[in-house]
Amino acid sequence: MMTVLGIVLFFLGILFSVFWHELGHFTTAKWFGIKVPEFFVGFGRTVWSRKRGETEFGLKAIPLGGYIRMIGMIPPAKGELLGSSRRTGPFQGLIDDVRRQSADEVRPEDADRQFYLRAPWKRVIVMFAGPFMNLVLAVVLFAVLLMGIGTPTGANTTVSAVSACVVSADAKTQDCPPGAPPTPAAAAGFLPGDRIVAFQGVSYAPSDWSKLQVAIRAATGTVDVTVERNGQQRTLTPTLITTDLPSLTDPNATVRASFLGLSPVTVYEQQSIGAVFGQIGDIIGRTGQALVQLPQRVPALFGSVFLGEQRDINGPIGIVGASRIGGEVLAADAPPLVEWSIFLQLLAGLNISLFLFNLLPIPPLDGGQIFPAIWEAIRRRIAAARGKPDPGPVDVARLMPVAYVVAVVFIAFSGLLFIADIINPVTIS
Repeated sequence: MMTVLGIVLFFLGILFSVFWHELGHFTTAKWFGIKVPEFFVGFGRTVWSRKRGETEFGLKAIPLGGYIRMIGMIPPAKGELLGSSRRTGPFQGLIDDVRRQSADEVRPEDADRQFYLRAPWKRVIVMFAGPFMNLVLAVVLFAVLLMGIGTPTGANTTVSAVSACVVSADAKTQDCPPGAPPTPAAAAGFLPGDRIVAFQGVSYAPSDWSKLQVAIRAATGTVDVTVERNGQQRTLTPTLITTDLPSLTDPNATVRASFLGLSPVTVYEQQSIGAVFGQIGDIIGRTGQALVQLPQRVPALFGSVFLGEQRDINGPIGIVGASRIGGEVLAADAPPLVEWSIFLQLLAGLNISLFLFNLLPIPPLDGGQIFPAIWEAIRRRIAAARGKPDPGPVDVARLMPVAYVVAVVFIAFSGLLFIADIINPVTIS
């Protein structure tokens, strides 16, 4: 049940991140007087829509992004608009079709509300506002995570959770299989909230969890554990078992040690606003590095789908895979505060990825409109300094063949991720 809830919540978080992104474009476009006929989350067939004012808002069937449609995204050709003639070359014909389609959606009364007629700095703001909204959302989520919840600084001797049963170290789930024996802690009657005050007659302070953990692992057989419950002390007598456990000094190694079967309460320390921006900077740096390395990870992704190779846990994942991990987080055998901390961190990281990815200077991404607008402003300044006439808007229609190629590559890559996330998913177990 928690797995399903986590998948649904994370998927809704993704859809909200897309909506929030497009809201940035929409708000600034309306601010600068640009007409926006459509505002949709998703692509493909319309699932639901409502018209408010001059804009149709809605959801589409394929949740791989979203868009707002602004009129006049493509400037007319120099001189007069193209008539009925269409050039025959593969690229020239495509450019003419895109330019004509952009002109056809502009009504006479809206001629002065076209995107390309706005000053370059206004167009930069409109296109940058979408990724910026994702950055804002990431900052808010990290602020909740670091300033509200805090970061773990250690554990104390209060019991946070008691494992119900003993499962193998390589088990794919923490759910109890049929016939699985109860853990020593569950059999002895430990409860969340118990504070361990003594183990085998040795007293432990609340901050002594690491010392207590070493003592538990070194003990054998039936032991005496004194706990404080509801203000009263009582002694429990679990019988420890020996099993393979992660080493306390080397997380990549395992050791044979005694096992009790409980988790301590994690101590969190709230951070300052400076820690939030430090974390954002660190995530931006690592995400940018991951984007640069993305092309070289495609062969491994292909191999994980068609060649039976192991999935790269540091490789890209899609919406299905991200939602699945969100489900795993909430279904994990961990304290709720830990689960929600990881959940928020994943969602914040997703928004950092959307921020950086959309700034790439290639159409149809937002950066594919930002950088032509910047170049247009530079050209105008150069022309004015040299006493030459205004060169006019950059002809972004010439970039449409690139946009179509990028769109095809993106669709193919998204399809590959979808298949990989279904048949060979990345898991956090």
